[in-house]
Amino acid sequence: MLSGFFSSSETALMTLNRYRLRHLAEQGHRSAKLAEELLKRPDRLIGLILLGNNLVNILAAQLVTLIALELYGNKAIAIAGGIFTLVILIFAEVTPKTLAALNAERIAFPAAWVYWLLQKPLLPFVWIINVISNNLLRLIGTKPDESSLQALSREELRTVVTEAGAMAPTKYQSMLINVLDLNKITVEDIMVPRGEIVGLDLDDDIDTLLRQINSSQHTRLLVYKETLDDVVGIIHLRRLISAAQQDSLNHDTIRELARHPLFVPEGTPLNRQLVEFQKHKRRIGLVVDEYGDLQGLITLEDILEEVVGEFTTDPVATTENDIFPQEDGTWLIDGSAHIRDVNKAMYWELPQDGEARTMSGMVVEYLENIPEPGTSVKISGYPIEIIQVQDNRIVTLRVGARKDAKADH
Repeated sequence: MLSGFFSSSETALMTLNRYRLRHLAEQGHRSAKLAEELLKRPDRLIGLILLGNNLVNILAAQLVTLIALELYGNKAIAIAGGIFTLVILIFAEVTPKTLAALNAERIAFPAAWVYWLLQKPLLPFVWIINVISNNLLRLIGTKPDESSLQALSREELRTVVTEAGAMAPTKYQSMLINVLDLNKITVEDIMVPRGEIVGLDLDDDIDTLLRQINSSQHTRLLVYKETLDDVVGIIHLRRLISAAQQDSLNHDTIRELARHPLFVPEGTPLNRQLVEFQKHKRRIGLVVDEYGDLQGLITLEDILEEVVGEFTTDPVATTENDIFPQEDGTWLIDGSAHIRDVNKAMYWELPQDGEARTMSGMVVEYLENIPEPGTSVKISGYPIEIIQVQDNRIVTLRVGARKDAKADH
């Protein structure tokens, strides 16, 4: 029984979930506090456990030998040793340790009180054992005084969230994983491309600007002069409406009300951009390349949708609006649709490792030229047919189901 106690308590204490243990200790759980304190010095704890376990086993072996000699003489020593080994393995090692691995807290917490009481009277013996063993560990390059509670890596934390099971609803698990994956996604992956940016051109007359403002589906608009490379700023429509009601809306007023834009370098991870939005109290950023040329526009809403999923009620903003299923089992897809959005919506594996972000760009990058309508190509096993090309841009593609798992790209 004593040997089984030492064996089971060793396994239980060493297999405790250290993060749950810390949580319980911070909540005031006295046994958890003792266990956490003991585990701060695992070398001392292991020395104490093994000292007791070996002492008990040696005394038990001597007792078995004396009983065998007394009852059956020298011939019985070997038989008694074999039986004793089997008994130790079953009743003092395998069974107790298996039980402890399955019920770590139920065994570790009561055992922590026992070891807390034993550590003081046995400290001199444990200290001698630790000095010798720690010096041996240092000779092989291991530092025994290092903390046993190591920080979880991002991938390990992802695994913990994935395996949370019933402790966290599937939707919450998905949101947590999306937060962890924000560093893998850059602003180019989710930005509104330059060609789709809606803005106010100060070269237009005031009546044209007013019609554009009245029909706008956005609350904030980019203000530029002649081309998007000459950005004036970003303006909230509320300010324009107020000026229009006072009959003071003109080009100079729009220029004055426009706020200086926040420029975002391409390649910025979403987790960093989220912090930048919070730091500057902004909701919109303009993505620029290394030459300062405008590449696209990113919003705070775009980043939040990467975490919680799409919550907009605007049908124009949904990925499904770019994908149209056909009766023959293929799909017509808008060339401006983002590859990543299509992959998420259709559970596909179209390549995202190139510079292209849209379906049109992916095909052009693969072919290294602008294809003619009717051109067919297979990328990562997906047959793709070019349906419509306009202004050197693929407008519509037809994509079939993947026929095999082997990628051609």
